[in-house]
Amino acid sequence: MDVFFAAGRHLRAVCRRVWVPLTAAIWVTAAVAGLATLWHYDNTPGVAAKAPPAWPTSTNLVRAAHGETLVMLAHPQCTCTEASLTELAEALARASRQPKTYVVFLKPSVFQAGWERTNLWRRAAQLPGATVVRDDDGVEAHGFGAATSGQTLLYDESGTLVFSGGITGSRAHEGDNAGRQSLVSLLNHQRASGAVARSTNVFGCPLFQASN
Repeated sequence: MDVFFAAGRHLRAVCRRVWVPLTAAIWVTAAVAGLATLWHYDNTPGVAAKAPPAWPTSTNLVRAAHGETLVMLAHPQCTCTEASLTELAEALARASRQPKTYVVFLKPSVFQAGWERTNLWRRAAQLPGATVVRDDDGVEAHGFGAATSGQTLLYDESGTLVFSGGITGSRAHEGDNAGRQSLVSLLNHQRASGAVARSTNVFGCPLFQASN
């Protein structure tokens, strides 16, 4: 009997020596895989806009008579857009001359009135000089060729598109990035700078999908 007990203790000890490092290895592998998935999600851009090169005649938005016109197309339920609005506020604060600014929020007709008036709407309404617009069934977003929340477009005084892209460096992440830098440079009329990108990746939720 003692032999059996001793064999059992030995087997349990062997199992512990194998199981503990095996469990740790599985946990580490799962954690690394999770981080890799998150990194990939954060850094995968959305679909870029097919923005018209000249101010669209179909839009109900009124272009500035003098100076630039800036349009951000957004989904009111997209948490990623919080960062886009933060970067937009920063860009406007750094601009020597304020553009005529619109923040256009999608409102599918299948949802009840007020669905679009989220915290994002209220944040956009606090931007100096910005006009917040409800976009019924995405008519404006379609007209500007936008597909991803946070898509930002800048048209110059003549109505020519000079910038199209996102103004965050990755999904839902605030901080200095090429899109914001370029937008500020263009608003400050520093267009000859080699650092000015006329298009950048846009990071955000899809504007149009079945769940809308």
